[in-house]
Amino acid sequence: MTEPLPDRNTLSRQRRAGRQADHQLEPPVVRWVCIAISLVFVVVFLVLPVVVIFEQAFSKGLAGYLAALADPDTLSAIRLTIIAATTSVALNTIFGVAAAYAITRFRFPGKNLLISLIDLPFMISPVVSGLLFVLLFGAQGWFGPLLRGLDFKIIFATPGIVLATTFVTFPFVARELIPVMQSLGNESEEAALVLGAGAWRMFFRITLPSIKWGLLYGIVLCSARAMGEFGAVSVVSGHIRGATNTIPLHVEILYNEYNFTGAFSVASLLLIIAFVSLVLKLVIEGKHDSRD
Repeated sequence: MTEPLPDRNTLSRQRRAGRQADHQLEPPVVRWVCIAISLVFVVVFLVLPVVVIFEQAFSKGLAGYLAALADPDTLSAIRLTIIAATTSVALNTIFGVAAAYAITRFRFPGKNLLISLIDLPFMISPVVSGLLFVLLFGAQGWFGPLLRGLDFKIIFATPGIVLATTFVTFPFVARELIPVMQSLGNESEEAALVLGAGAWRMFFRITLPSIKWGLLYGIVLCSARAMGEFGAVSVVSGHIRGATNTIPLHVEILYNEYNFTGAFSVASLLLIIAFVSLVLKLVIEGKHDSRD
């Protein structure tokens, strides 16, 4: 006779008992040393810098903090950062879904090369990648004369900032989706096609719901990276105040001018974005674990 399956509470108790048994195999000294080292690193490298940033940001009170954020140059930097981040995230989402689908569902020449090229921005310094765009689209670059003839400016303008941000962030969505789609397999998609569903209907009804948490996770990581990008954007922006400065570049300018309250006030925006991204990351991971 088949034994009944254990309920959720029984499984939870079994997992807790297993974890307690694992802990008992380790000497208490090893456990406490690992915990102490972790806490020291978290406090020194994460907690203290966050405290210092907010302490400096509010050193002149709430009025000084809000005044720094309401500065026209700061608002311009926030607006440009949002434009660059949203555009690059949209482009990377399209690329990431297409690349992950092609890699996990099809066989084609150059597949391994495509996987390697996706990782290329991880291996190149952001400053070098920005310089590459200058050599391509700058006034003396390969396409410089053509762009002058078309009266279209890329370097030291918004298009260059979008290009640089897109380049340094485009692995994130694809790299999150590839293992997710590999683990899912394609049996459900094949069944939908056999039953008469079209390719687009199959994608939106079968594939997309299955990968949505991995996709959202990649978008969150991509967005956070795009908002905080400094090196590549610094090279292609020209540091034109109120025109081509993103939030990180504006922080640098304020700090170099010894406007510490303004610099740390604007920097706190990046911390807030980081906290929001972290919360979203935890929520998505929880949803993904619950689904598994």
